[in-house]
Amino acid sequence: MANILVTGTSRGIGKAIADALKGHNVVGHASSGAEDRIAADLSQPGAAEALWAEALDRLGGRIDVVINNAGIFEAAPIGDGHEAWVASWERTLRVNLIASAELCRLAVVHYRERGGGGRIVNISSRAAYRGDSPDHWHYAASKAGMIAMTKTIARGYAAERILAFAVCPGFTGSDMVDDYLASRGGQKILADIPLGRIATPAEIAETTRWLAIDAPASATGAVIDVNGASYVR
Repeated sequence: MANILVTGTSRGIGKAIADALKGHNVVGHASSGAEDRIAADLSQPGAAEALWAEALDRLGGRIDVVINNAGIFEAAPIGDGHEAWVASWERTLRVNLIASAELCRLAVVHYRERGGGGRIVNISSRAAYRGDSPDHWHYAASKAGMIAMTKTIARGYAAERILAFAVCPGFTGSDMVDDYLASRGGQKILADIPLGRIATPAEIAETTRWLAIDAPASATGAVIDVNGASYVR
């Protein structure tokens, strides 16, 4: 039974991941928190470190797996004023990449100190490879950063049995994506997915569960696409 920290578990993919990991000791996170989740606003400096400390306490001083799922998808049109545009970049990078990097670092340090290794799974996006809309440069950049970070961790610490993986969903059924689909013309987007539908949170969750628990050590550094063949590498 593994001790697992999952960020962004209030709904959608994160909630599905937490559900898929039943039987393990899972501590979830949300911006507002709840009885079974730790509250942390990852847009704020210091929040990731406080989240880690609270999760470590709740899990009896041992974390075996960290799953970085929390993320935001907010538009930053280039027509916005410069200060507003830069602020959007800073907020998105803080939540999607920097907070994840902090938790990855804390996890690696923890795994090395206690020995025995551990796992990290980062939820990225197909946008890391194919880009995103003209209003979402920052989102694509943040997700590409997660991929580069994951591969670097995998290469740097595999000998210590510290394993790192990433998942790249495309459009997935969630409140955030439903709003986006509606704004961009849902049928046109579906026509770009050879499978003919968007992924379900359960599909992303099962892929994540496998990487977190069952994937062989030799798969470290792997990036798994779960996007209905809407982008293939």
